[in-house]
Amino acid sequence: MHPTTVVYLEHDGKLLLVDENGSGPQDCVMGRLSNGVIRFPTVEEVERMGIPWEEERQTDVRFGDSIFTVVHGNPLIDWPEHWTWKDKVISDNAVHPIVREAVYRSVHRLVSKVIIRNDKQHILMAKVERGFFKGYWGLPGGYMNHSEEPAEGCVRETEEELGITVELEHRQPVITQRSFHRDGVSFMSFTYCGRWNGAIDELKLKKGEIAEAKWFTLEEAIENAASEFDRIALESLQD
Repeated sequence: MHPTTVVYLEHDGKLLLVDENGSGPQDCVMGRLSNGVIRFPTVEEVERMGIPWEEERQTDVRFGDSIFTVVHGNPLIDWPEHWTWKDKVISDNAVHPIVREAVYRSVHRLVSKVIIRNDKQHILMAKVERGFFKGYWGLPGGYMNHSEEPAEGCVRETEEELGITVELEHRQPVITQRSFHRDGVSFMSFTYCGRWNGAIDELKLKKGEIAEAKWFTLEEAIENAASEFDRIALESLQD
């Protein structure tokens, strides 16, 4: 029986795992098919190992009809060389699915977006037709491809969504990180500024993804932006 509450301790790529009896630290073996259960420790097991730590947040992982609580903590120790590497978890089948899921959720989802302004300082926004913000206004952009620079990602996404090529301004992006809800999934957003002076009827909206596009004043854009990332980036223009 897997404990209902476990502790996720990570220090610079090293992860604390124990065996089914709570003994640890345990190392992952890449390519291992099955040999017992390697899992996160409980609060009591961490205390028995004499490891000081402080709680940062909690997330929930659902499997079937059961919900498991993962307490994410910061270990107050020197770098634990004898703990397992986080990157080895995915390739060891002896590792419990709770660990795999928690590690998967800890990886940042990278998003690249762009604030497109014209010479009147109006801001171009799009109303999306799918996803979490369906029916709401947002800045053009989306998930970055693997090995893609953030500045390249928002230009590519704008071409795909609106059918235009935007010229980015030479300024640092607004970088924001948030973990939403109790699932603990982490997003990191890079929002750039760009220029385009065309008319709305020149756009080629991506079918099934973008329902409408419109120019807004800065105040209107902030008021209508559904994403917290978009609002933070837009508000930076007020400084």
